[in-house]
Amino acid sequence: MSLAGKKIVLGISGSIAAYKSILLVRLLIKEGADVKVMLTPAAKDFVSPLVLSTLSKNKVVVDLFEENSWTNHVELGRWADLMLIAPLSCNTLAKMATGMCDNLLLAVYLSATCPVMVAPAMDEDMWKHPATKNNIASLKSFGNIVIPVAAGELASGLVGEGRMAEPDAILNSIQQFFFQQNEFSGKTVLITAGPTYEAIDPVRFIGNNSSGKMGVALAEELAKRGARVELVLGPSSQIVKSSGINVTKVTSAEEMFNACASLFPSCQIAIMSAAVADYTPVTIEKEKIKKSDTDLQVELKRTKDILAYLGSIKNKEQLLVGFALETQNEKEYALNKLESKNADMIVLNSLNDQGAGFGKDTNKITIFDKNKQEYAFSVKSKTEVAKDIVDTIKQFIHV
Repeated sequence: MSLAGKKIVLGISGSIAAYKSILLVRLLIKEGADVKVMLTPAAKDFVSPLVLSTLSKNKVVVDLFEENSWTNHVELGRWADLMLIAPLSCNTLAKMATGMCDNLLLAVYLSATCPVMVAPAMDEDMWKHPATKNNIASLKSFGNIVIPVAAGELASGLVGEGRMAEPDAILNSIQQFFFQQNEFSGKTVLITAGPTYEAIDPVRFIGNNSSGKMGVALAEELAKRGARVELVLGPSSQIVKSSGINVTKVTSAEEMFNACASLFPSCQIAIMSAAVADYTPVTIEKEKIKKSDTDLQVELKRTKDILAYLGSIKNKEQLLVGFALETQNEKEYALNKLESKNADMIVLNSLNDQGAGFGKDTNKITIFDKNKQEYAFSVKSKTEVAKDIVDTIKQFIHV
């Protein structure tokens, strides 16, 4: 699979595995990639900048300030289609996880607008240390792609996990990444995210604790894979980064319903992940309700059921995904919702599961399809959960 025209920044940190980067650069160049290499100061002890410069046909950079000039890390991070750090040492991993910026590689990483892929390399005891596991989890939660380590003989002489993946395996991961970027090309996906706020008066509202993190993560993942995303976003502080996402901001359930009804006919996939209010006040007071000595009663009415409406009008070429957040009889309620709403898939969250729920950075899901097939997943960051959901959707639609 050719990498012709792809621009790759290769960062090399201080690890004995840095010698493998020489072959990796040769493989990338052979596949047609344009490669620019940068080293941490410690990496110079393990691999020659001259060799890497000769193979890549580009100057190798090490320091932010070289020969009385400033290396523009922002420009380098925006030039690349992919930033690859291989090997990723335990030290550099820790710095990336905590946002430290004391060398050029870290400056480029923190300012990069392209996807980032890393290939860790360290001794087994370091790899299995809880701090390292937490740092890897942090990188994944940021959306970075972590290439699994290999098992074998280590620099310490021990045999175990921690070896950097071989150059040909890293090349394969890069090729699959660029192929994956076009998986949903030509598809338009409608996603709802966040809560809705149902006004009681100009000041007060009925709402819930949904942050919108899950829906935004889904939007980012699908945009990354080439989809045109229509995101209908309720009141949320989440920041949408991808330029491939068109955001329609709404406040109430009625506004979300109208936006979805308008956008759905031109979409091939719809994912209803928003926590839409089931009820809204019958009357919205024009002035702030003043506090009194008597109790306040607010009459509520049902809101329009967005998932049921889309299920009633969808055609055979459209795939509809709903979400179910339950506290009891989870599977029973999820399967009932799947059938009654005429959805193709239901993503179940249970508030009884540790690590799942509103406002958290992690989630734990189970997916049911219309054939009642069950797909269970462990607790993961919401960016990783988004990948699991999109991978499952991919099985049911021609992409």
